[in-house]
Amino acid sequence: MTPAATRERWRELAAEVLRKAGGDAAEPERALATTTYDGITLAPLYDAADLPDDAPGLPPATGDGRAPGRPWQVRARHELADPDAVLADLHNGAGSLWLAVAPEDLAQALAGVPLDTTPIVLDAGARTAEAAAALRALAERRGVPPASLRGCLGADPLGLQARTGTPADLADAAALARACEPPGMRALVADATPYHEAGAGDAQELGCSIATGLAYLRALTGAGLTVEEAFGQVEFRYAATADQFATIAKLRAARVLWARVAEVSGGPPGQFQHAVTSAAMMARHDPHTNILRTTLACFAAGVGGADAVTVRPFDDALGAPDAFSRRVARNTSALLTDEAHVARVADPAGGSWYVERRTADLAGHAWEWFQEIEEAGGMAAALASGLVPERIAAVRADRARDIARGRAPIIGVTHYPDLSQPPRPAASPPRPPVGALPRIRHAGEFEDLRDLADARPVRPRVFLATLGPAREHAARVSFAAGVFHAGGIETVTGTPEEFDPRVTPVACLCGGDRRYAEQASAAAAALRAAGATRIWLAGRDRHDGVDAVLHAGCDVPEVLRTTLADLEVTA
Repeated sequence: MTPAATRERWRELAAEVLRKAGGDAAEPERALATTTYDGITLAPLYDAADLPDDAPGLPPATGDGRAPGRPWQVRARHELADPDAVLADLHNGAGSLWLAVAPEDLAQALAGVPLDTTPIVLDAGARTAEAAAALRALAERRGVPPASLRGCLGADPLGLQARTGTPADLADAAALARACEPPGMRALVADATPYHEAGAGDAQELGCSIATGLAYLRALTGAGLTVEEAFGQVEFRYAATADQFATIAKLRAARVLWARVAEVSGGPPGQFQHAVTSAAMMARHDPHTNILRTTLACFAAGVGGADAVTVRPFDDALGAPDAFSRRVARNTSALLTDEAHVARVADPAGGSWYVERRTADLAGHAWEWFQEIEEAGGMAAALASGLVPERIAAVRADRARDIARGRAPIIGVTHYPDLSQPPRPAASPPRPPVGALPRIRHAGEFEDLRDLADARPVRPRVFLATLGPAREHAARVSFAAGVFHAGGIETVTGTPEEFDPRVTPVACLCGGDRRYAEQASAAAAALRAAGATRIWLAGRDRHDGVDAVLHAGCDVPEVLRTTLADLEVTA
């Protein structure tokens, strides 16, 4: 008879495996738990006992834009006033437009676009008032009543402060809200992506968004809007990543947090959510892997309940996308809604012991961060004082350390890179203004190193000197090759006797522990005598004659910088 599947039975089995692996078998749950960048513990096992007392669920904290069982709004982003590209999106699956074009180019971008049926979201930064006026003027020329316009004017003075360091002026945003004719058009967006793109954790992103939303409510009610009108003038924007459960929990937690603000303020609980696939997760090298990342992110955004979703084209990090990448981006949502039927069920993750617990824990941490921002004087003050930048910088450093040590792999960049790909145009992002948050991509440090190698007429190489038969050295050859390939460095494999300094002056010994004890010192001496100027060892322990050791958890960018310098590959 099969034993009952209980938590105790799981502990027994897990402890047995940990004992065999030399781990902590006394407390398997602690040994197998992980911790997020927000300090939330993710357990290896969940059951009904882990459900929070008041599981968030979807109601009453639902969005007010997507009815249960209906697809999310596919929102295409355009940064160029290209009417052909805009219309191609609208005619092939997109339902709304997110335009980051200059106000004077707005009419060109919207040529042929029906303004009374197409939601338009503006993203004009400091020129938001000009863009709003240009949109109204265009509608007037076409005979479209202001009340028929739908979308969001995109005013986000606090987001602009985060992006540029310019002190926020909420009065202009409030004036735009007073001029908006509900219910179709909102004036403000509480955009959390500046914090995400600076490296924030999920709880930080949420806390900043709620603090921003509350600041806007205060400004709007102070300008004469009712509480209900003020709530109706704000939508929220969040980053969706390939970590699907993190994204699902984040969007669910965002609604819970905003419902709490609404309960205290006497406003409606709904939060209109615009999810956009993360710019920080996009890779410039092996860009087709971004198709998989954005598909996972779009899926998670839909399951998490987003009202509108923007899928970045897979070549977004390379510059302006082309027609093919835009088509793939559109069809990502179409496939998930029309073929996979992801949108047919409201809150499909609701009731999952893991998702409910993670949502509640994330909401709790985010609320604590939100309260800290409020105690510091609100979002504008927390940005200006350095509280928000400093806290985000700490998480950014933790994540960068994990990426550098292989604990947070980026497929196609840090793991399994394709050296046969042609060189990619090097990105030169402008230095952020004083007081502004940085904008990062997680792959950036590795890609900058890869660019140095790709720019050489002949790709730099490292010789992997094998000790013993393949069964003894295969694993360490694979490991060492992966480390060097991440920096665009080819590897040549052979015995120490086959080393040729004319091919490369850098070697790396690869073998089993027993071979190292017996042969590593002599092999290193032979390599040095043959002309090797640096000798690495793929393993855990140092040996006489080697310069440094590659090991699991080593700082890979530092290894690559050292090796490229040895190979005289510099910027």
